[in-house]
Amino acid sequence: MSNAETVLDTEITKSVDNSLTRKLKDIAAGFVGGATQVLIGQPADLVKIRLQTTSATSSFQVIKNVIKNEGILAFYKGTLPPLFGVGVCVSLQFYGFHETKRQILQYTGQPSLNLWPQTYIAGAMAGVVNTPVTAPVEQLRILSQSSGKPVSLRETVSKIYREQGIVNGIYRGFGITLIREIQAYGVWFLTYETLIQKIIDLQHYKSRDQISTPELLASGAIAGNALWLLSYPLDVIKSNVQSDGFGKDSKFGGSSLKALRYIYSHHGLTGFWKGIVPCLLRAVPCSAGTFASVELALRLMG
Repeated sequence: MSNAETVLDTEITKSVDNSLTRKLKDIAAGFVGGATQVLIGQPADLVKIRLQTTSATSSFQVIKNVIKNEGILAFYKGTLPPLFGVGVCVSLQFYGFHETKRQILQYTGQPSLNLWPQTYIAGAMAGVVNTPVTAPVEQLRILSQSSGKPVSLRETVSKIYREQGIVNGIYRGFGITLIREIQAYGVWFLTYETLIQKIIDLQHYKSRDQISTPELLASGAIAGNALWLLSYPLDVIKSNVQSDGFGKDSKFGGSSLKALRYIYSHHGLTGFWKGIVPCLLRAVPCSAGTFASVELALRLMG
């Protein structure tokens, strides 16, 4: 290796900020994005879960039944676990993405990631890092939202742990959650970063910080819909596994393949897309708000 190549590699390594402060900022900005996501999207998420796991055939029917039988505040059932849990999850997502990005840049000596496959890989790793938290949080949220009765979080956790344990209880559906997370967040970050790069090129911006808030929101909104359009059937399978009963009341025994066969035999291919409309509608403000709040938080923190 020549002296010039050695100097270049050293400069690229130095340009990758691996400091603890940088990593903590990534985590903090992600938490802000996660909290924003939950507060915006919780009502639509409840509608999506009810469509996926009950006999309801329309969003209007779900909304009408919830208001009539449970009251308006029921749209925020199960908010406490995701408010903290999703905050942690999105922190892990953005930390996982940026940390993978740093490692790829250090390993390859590139000044920036290419969009495919490196940005997809960094996004997929965000999903991997996120899954150990996402799986139990979503298990508890789905059980709460799919039930028409008041559900105590503490009682639910205690009962599942006591009767089913960690692996078959709290972490039921871990495998299908991992697969969904890899695909979903690979697509999410790839789509968003592609759009951001297009905006920078078209507007002739000199840096990412020049991108306006409306442009950040639009990019995030499109990325959110791309995420769900390319991973939604996996989410339907996951929701059915995690909303299933336990023990003698279980139809699937935690098996994603059994859930897949059940959905197809009872609903056909359309069964894998039940609830997609409210999901896409929810994704627009949620994903837009998440990316914009994370970007603005990072700018604020430097």
